[in-house]
Amino acid sequence: MAATTGPTRSMQTFKLLPELFGDPGMAEIFSAERTVLAWLRVEAALARAQAEAGVIGEADAEAIAEACVLRTIDLDRLWREAVNVGYPILPLVRMIAAALPDGPNGRVHYGATTQDIMDSGLALQMGEALGRIETLLHAFGDALARLVEEHADTVIAARTHAQQAVPTTFGAKMAVLLAEVTRQRARVRAAARRVSVVSLFGAGGTSAALGAQAAQIRKGMALRLGLSTTEVPWHVARDGVAEFGVVCAGVAATAARFAREIVDLSRTEVGEVREAGGHHRGASSTMPQKANPIGCEAIIGMSGTAGALGSALFRAMEAGHERAAGEWQVEWYVVPQLAELGAGALATAADVAGGLRVFPEAMRGNLDAEGGLIMAEAYMMRLASALGREQAHDLVYQAAHEARAGGRTLADTLRELAGPAELAVLGELPLPPESYIGDAESVCEAALAAWRSEESEDE
Repeated sequence: MAATTGPTRSMQTFKLLPELFGDPGMAEIFSAERTVLAWLRVEAALARAQAEAGVIGEADAEAIAEACVLRTIDLDRLWREAVNVGYPILPLVRMIAAALPDGPNGRVHYGATTQDIMDSGLALQMGEALGRIETLLHAFGDALARLVEEHADTVIAARTHAQQAVPTTFGAKMAVLLAEVTRQRARVRAAARRVSVVSLFGAGGTSAALGAQAAQIRKGMALRLGLSTTEVPWHVARDGVAEFGVVCAGVAATAARFAREIVDLSRTEVGEVREAGGHHRGASSTMPQKANPIGCEAIIGMSGTAGALGSALFRAMEAGHERAAGEWQVEWYVVPQLAELGAGALATAADVAGGLRVFPEAMRGNLDAEGGLIMAEAYMMRLASALGREQAHDLVYQAAHEARAGGRTLADTLRELAGPAELAVLGELPLPPESYIGDAESVCEAALAAWRSEESEDE
């Protein structure tokens, strides 16, 4: 038997991850009150646009708009009655109409359908949410930019397959992330334009109930809401909503890549960076020495969840005919969660990056962890000019193998294996890691320039 009562506010599921690390600004955008307010804004804009087109009277439209306020709506009753209907707009409209005298009470929701109101409200929320995401990306990017600038020449081991590879700089490592954040911001802006679109096409997408003035009403409604208009319905075309979800999951994944880097570099055996300290920050209930990277752990958790939830929106895109039969409801749960997770991951990432402690001495010490093996490519490339790349590779490979087996330095082993001609090409040994960072500093400059160029577009 179908339920006849809806959940009360006290029965809402407690969500520990966003409770601890979520973004209050995003939570507000998708709160129950703001969701209902978005629907009310749409109903008010519809009435005013219809008055402008001559479909209803000006006085009726103003009366309707004045009634489209939160105090008109009994939220507990709204959710209770929505369970029976299946959707909240019918009881919403009845409450608006009940607050009006005869005349305007018969003009509320005139010619619209439930999904017109909910989708237009969702467009408002998605646009605002992406604005919030962009603000959080801005804070994260600025924190990364400071790390890039401060550590452009701080030498660290580049790692491939989780093993030391060649020298780079910590600034260059962060520059790659900064460039990713710069690209993500461009994606957020583009998505915001695409999802901020009005929906007003009636029951089957033909606008038949709106009559000959349908396009004019739709345009007027969009203008009042700050949305774009369209001549093609999107009741079942959910690619825009899916794009919103992909963007939210994508920015969370970028934050998680940063977080994973910090987790790995803060391992006890590595110790090159650490999250900001503080009394009991990251503490263990049983191991007094622990200072866990709790911010990064939260980011990785939010990103992993967002990635899994995002896939549900591709199922929502399967909606058939002119109205979904269950696929639409996927969005009701997933879209707010994705927004909350993406924002929480970014806000936490900005906090971690802003307070990150960097230890150049540990970075420099780790470069010598294997007796200079990190300089193998540098030696090979010097020898290649005289021996050719293959022969140079084989000589350095043998030296690296013997150095590792004997617990010796690569430079000492090369001195024994190389002939006079090869030693002359190699020059003074060992080569310092600082001599083989290539374009690391120019990478930093390029990433900073691109970020600042994006910044200037905002001014």
